[in-house]
Amino acid sequence: MRYSPFHCEFSLPASQHPVSLWRWSLVMVVMAYAGLRIAFPEVGELTGTLMALLGLFAVLRWGQRLRSSAPLWLLLAVVLVQLIAWTSGYFHHPDWLPDNPELDRLAKWFLFIGMAWWLGGCTRLTWMAWAITVPGLLLAVWLEGQGWYSWQRGLAGKRVDFGIQNAQHVSMFFGTALLGLVLFARRAVTIGRFTWWRRMGWVAATVISLVGVVVTQTRGVWLALLVSSMVALVLSGYVAWRRAHSEISLRHVTLWFLVPSLLVVIMASAFHTPIERRLAAENQVIASIVARDWESIPFDTSIGNRVHSWRAAMEWIAERPLVGWGGEGRSLVMDHTEWMPAWNRQEYGHLHNTFLEVFVSYGLLGVLVIGALALWVGLGTFRSWRGGVMPGDMALFGYSFFIFFMIVNMFESFLSFWSGGYVFTIVMGGLVTHIWRWQVETGQRVFPVLRSKAS
Repeated sequence: MRYSPFHCEFSLPASQHPVSLWRWSLVMVVMAYAGLRIAFPEVGELTGTLMALLGLFAVLRWGQRLRSSAPLWLLLAVVLVQLIAWTSGYFHHPDWLPDNPELDRLAKWFLFIGMAWWLGGCTRLTWMAWAITVPGLLLAVWLEGQGWYSWQRGLAGKRVDFGIQNAQHVSMFFGTALLGLVLFARRAVTIGRFTWWRRMGWVAATVISLVGVVVTQTRGVWLALLVSSMVALVLSGYVAWRRAHSEISLRHVTLWFLVPSLLVVIMASAFHTPIERRLAAENQVIASIVARDWESIPFDTSIGNRVHSWRAAMEWIAERPLVGWGGEGRSLVMDHTEWMPAWNRQEYGHLHNTFLEVFVSYGLLGVLVIGALALWVGLGTFRSWRGGVMPGDMALFGYSFFIFFMIVNMFESFLSFWSGGYVFTIVMGGLVTHIWRWQVETGQRVFPVLRSKAS
């Protein structure tokens, strides 16, 4: 019997199917990575490495129909792009290059390949992996954030980070959790057993996540949630209008957004002062930006520092637009831009923008590869949903998360840190496993040009 990863029912005992025990073990590794990466970093790093390396090996060994899929080709492409950038830099600025091309810089964005394989196209396992991340986050916040003390400070109007990276990263965690809790509300509170317990858990997790977004006081996350929620509302309303018998109905859309909207109003009233103070903190800086009065923009404010680092990045991009400056490009911008103050160069080592960092480091080649990945996932999500493989609320979450994650990465380099890589891997793994399942079941490709004889 040939092993296929796309069976959601593991009915064969290990004695009859030797691979099944191995697969179940790796499914547990995936769950451990999803639930423990934030609270227990050592465990999370180990399980993430096992998941990724063994998953890549398994795809190459057993994934006859998946070897030619875009993620594998794009993984190879990012390795080549990084090699090209490093080699080119060796002849142009060898003194600024590391001793090796640091291939993991972009390759680690493809950890989702291992997760997607071990989930095996199974919607139930994907829900489990996604659902377990929320209690994992709440546990981490409690353990690392000195328990109730951080919540008290936040409720008193202070900006808190719960002892995890910094406030922006924790806010991104809470924002992702809140988006998922809202969009999966119907599934969480109406489908399955233990309905009342699940409803209570959903309400508690939603309220905590919303409060967490408020007390971490990150304007980029607030903007991302606002825009992604509007996109989700428009998309779900359009689908409900076009398909009267769709799993997404107007009543469900109303329920999805009514309760969270009421909670937002309550939170805005309760935290009126800190929210207003945070939003109005840099009005003068914003006015200077609109007027393009660069000289009056300070370096020692959040927005001002970002704008100046972005301006510096554009200067460096213009000098080497095709292949970039190599893996340390962002540091070169901050360390060797002469018009930046010395204290600014010492304090900051990144550009607070993932897309500019990719452009500076790997040029247009790197941007095109990452853009191709985004296009493949976006089109694959749509086609697998239309093909009946991916549930509608999962596809809706996928597109909403894409908007959310794109916006927050414009104001912080999340994908350059473990936090952004973790969230990216979890969401992408769930989406890609369904896209692969659709490919296997239909024999089609998201990008038909990638079809090969091996498939």
